[in-house]
Amino acid sequence: MADQETKTTPSLDTRRVLPVFLLVFVDVLGLTVILPLLHLYAAAYGATPLQIGVTLAAFPLAQLIGVPVMGALSDRFGRKPLLLISQATTCLSFVMLGLAASLEMVILSRLIDGLFGANLATAQAALSDITDARSRTRGLGVIGAAFGLGFIFGPVISLLALELSSSLAAPAFTAAIYSFASILVTLFMFTETHPPAARGFGGRSGSGFISIARYLLRPTLGLLLLLMFAQQLIFFGYESLLGLFTLTRLGLLGRGNAALFIVIGLILVLVQLRYIGRWSAKLGDRGLATLALALLALGLLLTGLTPAAPHPFYVRELAQRDLLAAAPSQTEAVMGELGVELPPNGKNSLAGVLWLLVALIPVSIGAGLIRPALNSLLTQRVSPGEYGGILGLSAALVSAANAAAPLAAGLIFQKAGETAPFLIGGALMTGLCLLTGLWSGSARQTS
Repeated sequence: MADQETKTTPSLDTRRVLPVFLLVFVDVLGLTVILPLLHLYAAAYGATPLQIGVTLAAFPLAQLIGVPVMGALSDRFGRKPLLLISQATTCLSFVMLGLAASLEMVILSRLIDGLFGANLATAQAALSDITDARSRTRGLGVIGAAFGLGFIFGPVISLLALELSSSLAAPAFTAAIYSFASILVTLFMFTETHPPAARGFGGRSGSGFISIARYLLRPTLGLLLLLMFAQQLIFFGYESLLGLFTLTRLGLLGRGNAALFIVIGLILVLVQLRYIGRWSAKLGDRGLATLALALLALGLLLTGLTPAAPHPFYVRELAQRDLLAAAPSQTEAVMGELGVELPPNGKNSLAGVLWLLVALIPVSIGAGLIRPALNSLLTQRVSPGEYGGILGLSAALVSAANAAAPLAAGLIFQKAGETAPFLIGGALMTGLCLLTGLWSGSARQTS
């Protein structure tokens, strides 16, 4: 059985893949230290759900501008210099976040990170450089594994920083330290994967909107890119408001949300390191994408049905006090009324938390599968000299979805209640799953 799996699961060059894995892991570690807490920065300044959506949209909105340019530049000048630029600005943005004295400064820090932070897209291009069509999905899954490990260790570090300091500034400065470490990993361990002979701008066909239109007008590529955008639009509405949802429905603060991210990380690591290669070999990338969409749809619907039951230790007055006290600045604005409604006292139980933990399982598995599958399908349809461009465009469309999703989901949250974004998202994801299944079936018949 083991021999059979070796034959069907493509191998990777560990020596070349390991440095990419390490730099992504350390970089993601910095991000995940503050990710479970980011909505609390906004909430502590009296922001409404829609304003929290604006805060969360700042980073991907800036990435919409920056990532395609950085991806194309990595095709022209190589992966290593672009990684260093993006990592340096990410480090700076975390320092700014730790020093933030207003909601506007929080948003500015996220804009700076997004404008130059093309770490993921460039790392994906580097892995595409050193893998072939058979091993690419598994290779791109290495980035997912780095994310998973970051989701485990980042929130643990965040928990420790909060326990030691009781300030949201401490995790931000901790993230800056890990971001600086990722710069050192790139400087001393990463070997350039895109040699000068292979460099150019998207196969010498131009850049910017011309390249975007050229890719979108190619039928299969256009369909895959639109699918990437649509699923991310739905999923990031879930991801961006999960912390606010658990705060208003279950009474979970930063520590509780960090624990949830640890669970997500454990599942992501298991999927990326043990199962994605097998499932890709068995189902193919189209089948893998369909499975991922089905799991995401199930998880979103289950999340929307989470019982409104604060955790057993929840006390409304203590939660409000802790939220305000943990703000990164002790200004008058921080001490105002919260812009979100905390759960009332009473009805405390474990039912809501346990239900949500079950819902996280299909969501985490689906999230671990969908982007490696779609990005592998994209790279199979372009030349090696276009990897940075097509993956940069893919990342840009993800950023466009990430910019729109918090605004739309935040508005729905504010107008229709906390469960509405998740139930609507689950229904839309179900539709995408059905359409992808039909496309996969017709593609097999015509091949």
